[in-house]
Amino acid sequence: MITIRKEEEKDYQQVFELTEEAFREMEHSDHQEQFLVEKLRRSEAFIPELSLVAENEDGRIAGHILFTKLKIVNDTESFESLALAPVSVKPEFQNQGLGGKLIAEGHRIAKELGYQSVILIGHEKYYPRFGYKKTSNFGISFPFDIPEENGMAVELVEDGLKNIKGVVKYPQEFGID
Repeated sequence: MITIRKEEEKDYQQVFELTEEAFREMEHSDHQEQFLVEKLRRSEAFIPELSLVAENEDGRIAGHILFTKLKIVNDTESFESLALAPVSVKPEFQNQGLGGKLIAEGHRIAKELGYQSVILIGHEKYYPRFGYKKTSNFGISFPFDIPEENGMAVELVEDGLKNIKGVVKYPQEFGID
């Protein structure tokens, strides 16, 4: 039985280790995700309600997901959105639907908090099952080159990205200029 709840300070060390372990074997990783989580927690982009852990029945953390504030900007306007990064699941709990549960719960809370969309860079075969579509479909681009199919967005509410065009602007903690 897995419980999804808001991350607490006492979870930070377990989440650090979990994140490091979850990305250790990933080829498309800089293996710095655990440090990114720490930086984002101290940033203005951090939303405590959207840092979630999945805890198993013996109180160990099996997964973690973090949504932080980002903006979509163009020459005349700036729009609020969320970044989903990272989602981490302990290797022994992977491929059991845990990441999906964290994503669904994160979407539910984000919508309750009034957010209308989420942006991510991720696996083109995984995220579409949660409603993610290529950002290029919405007229949204990234400030760096990535394969088009890996940049994705989801509308948390109907037309959440309607008439929103521009470039994703990440919080400085992501280290992207």
